[in-house]
Amino acid sequence: MSTPEKAENNAAAPVVRSEDEWRRELTPEEYHVLRQAGTERPYTGEYWDTHTAGVYHCRACGAELFTSNEKFDSHCGWPSFWAPLAEERVRYIHDRTLGMDRIEVRCANCDSHLGHVFEGEGYGTPTDQRYCINSVSLKLVTADSADSTPES
Repeated sequence: MSTPEKAENNAAAPVVRSEDEWRRELTPEEYHVLRQAGTERPYTGEYWDTHTAGVYHCRACGAELFTSNEKFDSHCGWPSFWAPLAEERVRYIHDRTLGMDRIEVRCANCDSHLGHVFEGEGYGTPTDQRYCINSVSLKLVTADSADSTPES
């Protein structure tokens, strides 16, 4: 996943909007994180310590990205997952900003910034990875609310 050869998965995203459209649809904080690759402050996001069962969707386009089954307590201040719902749901970009060498995680559906993935930190997860994702990039659809949704 976080190897350089996988870090440049640059396929075009199916959801394309102008920056003006994104600005109208997202709050200023959502726009800063999702469209400008910003980061929310640690321990301030809605989901950093949530243990509710459900599926985490992209806040920008609604794509299903992560589930509560892969969420774990990393105590880093942001929601942490050991894997995405499916590899094709996210894309990876080698990120060398701020003097760091890391792998950025984006929504494959709309190319919104989600966070970063780290490897080999010793958390003991099945993948030895930590997807460190901004709460503001996500919307949790709880198992309870999904069960009560009328079927089409």
